[in-house]
Amino acid sequence: MLELRDVTHRYGDTAAVDGVSLAVADGECVLLAGANGSGKTTLVRHLNGLLEPDEGEVLVNGTPVDEDLVAARANVGMVFQDPRDGFVGATVGADVAFGPENLGRPRSEIDDRVDEALAAVDLAGRRDERIDELSGGEQARVAIAGALAMRPDHLVLDEPFAGLDWPARQSVLDRLRTLHADGTSLVVVTHDLRDVWSFADRVVALADGSIAARGAPGEVADRLPDLGVRVPPGARAAGQP
Repeated sequence: MLELRDVTHRYGDTAAVDGVSLAVADGECVLLAGANGSGKTTLVRHLNGLLEPDEGEVLVNGTPVDEDLVAARANVGMVFQDPRDGFVGATVGADVAFGPENLGRPRSEIDDRVDEALAAVDLAGRRDERIDELSGGEQARVAIAGALAMRPDHLVLDEPFAGLDWPARQSVLDRLRTLHADGTSLVVVTHDLRDVWSFADRVVALADGSIAARGAPGEVADRLPDLGVRVPPGARAAGQP
């Protein structure tokens, strides 16, 4: 389980996240929505210790993040909005292998994880290509593969479909559905819910650093457009989860 308890984070005198409490159950898919500047990215960066709260507490699988940062980062895979923020290797294979290598996994297992992760994002056979020579959409897929290779209990994706063409988007969506079905909890940060609406368990919408709406998709659909969030056509009228 992921837990944020009364978390506040300030930049100077401004509270980007203001007293947010949120729990994500094992295997749950939560869409964290809101307009730009609502606090979404700041909030999720607390889940694996990239940011520390000014107030409140963050726990991963029952353990406070600040007590075991290594465990938090092993159990929470993070995909950044700008994939270049997370790259550590020069080639596709080296970057995707970095996380499992840090976990001390055997070489054969690392190779299996890399192959599996690259296949999931339609990059099979491209381990030796340089990341800086890839398109923006391809770089986004490498970032997702790097998180998948960790085989985390929880996967957090910040605007994961930005820059992806239609086939790549569908490949990533298929992989997320499979992970959800297999019990991986997902937190998908987005202002456009159309891609992930069909398999989300819950939507949590932020405004000005606080939770403005939460519930099953069908329960909150009517409130989301006023918060700067796009929902699928017909979702408001149908009221379907």
